[in-house]
Amino acid sequence: MSDKEKIVIALGGNALQSGKGPATAEAQLEVVKQTCNYIAEITCRGYEIAIVHGNGPQVGRILLASEYAKDATPAMPFDVCGAMSQGYIGYHIQQCLKYALNLRNKNVQVVTVATQMIVEESDPAFQNPTKPIGQFYSEEEAKELTEQKGYIMKEDAGRGWRRVVPSPLPRRIVEIDAVKRLWDSTIVITCGGGGIPVIEKDNGMLEGTAAVIDKDFAAELLAEQVDADCLMILTEVEKVAIHFNTPQQQNLDKMTLSEASKYVEEGQFAAGSMLPKVQAAMKFVRANPTKKAIITSLDKSLEALEEKTGTIITFA
Repeated sequence: MSDKEKIVIALGGNALQSGKGPATAEAQLEVVKQTCNYIAEITCRGYEIAIVHGNGPQVGRILLASEYAKDATPAMPFDVCGAMSQGYIGYHIQQCLKYALNLRNKNVQVVTVATQMIVEESDPAFQNPTKPIGQFYSEEEAKELTEQKGYIMKEDAGRGWRRVVPSPLPRRIVEIDAVKRLWDSTIVITCGGGGIPVIEKDNGMLEGTAAVIDKDFAAELLAEQVDADCLMILTEVEKVAIHFNTPQQQNLDKMTLSEASKYVEEGQFAAGSMLPKVQAAMKFVRANPTKKAIITSLDKSLEALEEKTGTIITFA
């Protein structure tokens, strides 16, 4: 693998679709085009990258469509819905990113790898669903879905109610050797939606399971395994904040590992929102004390790499 600075980029939902626009594939493609302009600029600055993306809204819609059509065609298992989201989101990103790179006269291949992620059957997350998927609902609509379909619904950081599903920790990237071989010549889109969750049986067989792995933890594991110099998590906000959405809100330029731990213990970060991003950043710098993680918005990504904005998380 190359000795250029390596970055694993985790793309949040706002980099894939607009919360204000229609939830169509065409609308998503327009958002992804803008996203890929930023990513192309990062690549043109000499960084080598891999891309991990979320799939919460998309896999929720695929699952919902499958369930509503069950009288006409068999409903797809949850892991298959995850694989479908990997395919079409990856297709959008690789198409738009390749075009953005061509406009900049940079001839680099972009490839999506259908990626399986091994999780443990005993993971306690299976007994405590926390990962939001699909669209937002009002409290009344959420109660109806709980009664009618048995969904587990939770309020999501003041933005509305969403269905939640198990989110086990990622343990091993099945296709990691292929990603490493591709690295020097190709921008790889991998671990999409956190990876397709699979359980390894005693005979070595892999079996899909009903879960959605958090893409930030998947990106962290990938960053460790490719020996990345930086884990960059792109989200809706420019900086991490404590006392969020209160008169005392304080945006953070930097956090050490100990400071981040203190804020987590205080409950400063919302579960299913900023908390997994901060925890993934902490895990990366804990395992790589000389390296850094960055949490920032897509439009500030280049400035954040130059340490002009964003929240930079370091060991000390």
